[in-house]
Amino acid sequence: MGLGFAAVCVGVYDGSVSNGMGCVTGVGVCNGVCCKSDWVCDGKFRQQSISKSKIQKHHSSWTIIRLFSSAMDSSVKSFLLDVRAFANSFLSEYEPLVLVSAPLIALFVASMLQSALQVLHENGLKATLLGFFMSFVKLVPGVKSYIDAEKQKVVDKLQSGGNSVRESWRTELPSTGLGAGVIEQMKDEKRKDVAWQGKCSGAVYIGGSECEGHFSLINEACSMFAHTNPLHMDVFQSVVRFEAEVVAMTAAMLGSKKKSSGGQICGNMTSGGTESILLAVKSSRDYMKTTKGIKKPEMIIPESAHSAYDKAAQYFNIKLWRVPVNKEFQADVKAIRRYINRNTILIVGSAPGFPHGIVDPIEELGQLASSFDICLHVDLCLGGFVLPFANKLGYPIPPFDFSVKGVTSISADVHKYGLAPKGTSVVLYRNHDLRKHQFVAVTEWSGGLYVSPTIAGSRPGGLIAGAWASMISLGEEGYLENTKKIMEVSKRLQKGIEEIPELFVIGRPDMTVVALGSNVVDIFEVNDIMSSKGWHLNALQRPNSIHICVTLQHVPIIDDFLRDLTESVKTVKENPGPISGGLAPIYGAAGRMPDRGTVQELLVNYMDGAF
Repeated sequence: MGLGFAAVCVGVYDGSVSNGMGCVTGVGVCNGVCCKSDWVCDGKFRQQSISKSKIQKHHSSWTIIRLFSSAMDSSVKSFLLDVRAFANSFLSEYEPLVLVSAPLIALFVASMLQSALQVLHENGLKATLLGFFMSFVKLVPGVKSYIDAEKQKVVDKLQSGGNSVRESWRTELPSTGLGAGVIEQMKDEKRKDVAWQGKCSGAVYIGGSECEGHFSLINEACSMFAHTNPLHMDVFQSVVRFEAEVVAMTAAMLGSKKKSSGGQICGNMTSGGTESILLAVKSSRDYMKTTKGIKKPEMIIPESAHSAYDKAAQYFNIKLWRVPVNKEFQADVKAIRRYINRNTILIVGSAPGFPHGIVDPIEELGQLASSFDICLHVDLCLGGFVLPFANKLGYPIPPFDFSVKGVTSISADVHKYGLAPKGTSVVLYRNHDLRKHQFVAVTEWSGGLYVSPTIAGSRPGGLIAGAWASMISLGEEGYLENTKKIMEVSKRLQKGIEEIPELFVIGRPDMTVVALGSNVVDIFEVNDIMSSKGWHLNALQRPNSIHICVTLQHVPIIDDFLRDLTESVKTVKENPGPISGGLAPIYGAAGRMPDRGTVQELLVNYMDGAF
């Protein structure tokens, strides 16, 4: 109301209601409020005498509107009848079966088109066309069996005679047990292991001999609590305390005492970096579903991020976008920004990344996560027990922990540079609201009420005790001393590689992982020569390269490594080509193979035959 003729609240003196709005006799409606018949509705109710001619004028206006409305209704009804008649006439020429099946076929075609467009969007034009082509080729008789046979040859090559070794493995219990004699048999088996002392990239982080020093301390601690299980919190209270203290001490190293952290950092111990990442992703997914209603979750990671995120995506039904890194081999924040949409739950940064030892721009990622109100996980599995101490030693380490706004969770392995026994890691959250989505509580089980904090139900208390013993025995002073040693050796290694003309260092390593490549020799052939000298390095791709993760084991022998590396490069340069038993051809072919589905099948078949 309030405009034109409807601005006047008009009643009729003969007892009817002129505006039909349902007020009592002699009353009209003004802006939804009943009023006397001699009032004017102009935004303010005020009484005004209205002449009979005015009332008749308004009656005429209402009559015109009713006639117009009636004419419009008739016109629309006539139009709809004409449309129906035309449609019936047109469709009468077709069989009923066609009329029924046509919408179903159209729906099917639309669904197929939508699926094709989705695959195209996710994989790109080249990969999609290649996938369709390979699927078509495999339909040709004999082609699939030939491809499978060739794949098996590659798998056999990768396993390098492992089948003959497995033939001697037990498949049944011995009829009579060996008793204490089993220990001697285990010692015999252990002696057959490859000599790893100082020769492996990463793998073993504690320095010295297995029979003394920190090794001995950890072994005794694990043995003392080998039969405990923190699932029984009321029984093994010592282990429960150890876990809480390991989590709290790790959190303090990673910013929990800083005001910017919010003061609610919490977490749990896990079986390793992969479980820590899995739990962080699962918690982020469920948290974002609760707070933002996201039912088709997506996460975005740089291509340098650990493969545990791929595992999490498969386990938890999350769409994964893997984004290329920038020229510095860091997470490309602008590229990640372009992939964010209404279904994004999580972005990821590493400190450092496993391939090249480079810290991603965590501050920029934090700003991005905060601006879109999404989660940010920082993978500190390698750097958690190095970067805080390297920072204190004066190394230029960019921000990486909970002091950065936007970081919602962190994973840090204690069994790497924390020098704890294998199978110990920590996952941390900015607050308890996030961590609660990690837990699983069951109320309807006949076995009683059940709640578990991590993926495993029962957990080895001995490993938790070993982690606690490691941290308490070393203290801040011990970790500072160890960090100083491995950082100095890493810088010396980097300088030594740069002095070999045929090699170059990938990016600018921030920590203890140094990756190297070459534009002159086949780096995988160099790796094969190094393997023949007893070194166990990691082969990388995009670009083709190898890396070594420096540990305390390498401190006394880094000069030996550089000498062997120099000799290996010289050998390959003078005699290019694969060596007998080398894996360079396989790594090289896998990197160049456009059909990544075939490469994936090779890996699955290799793993399937390994056990």
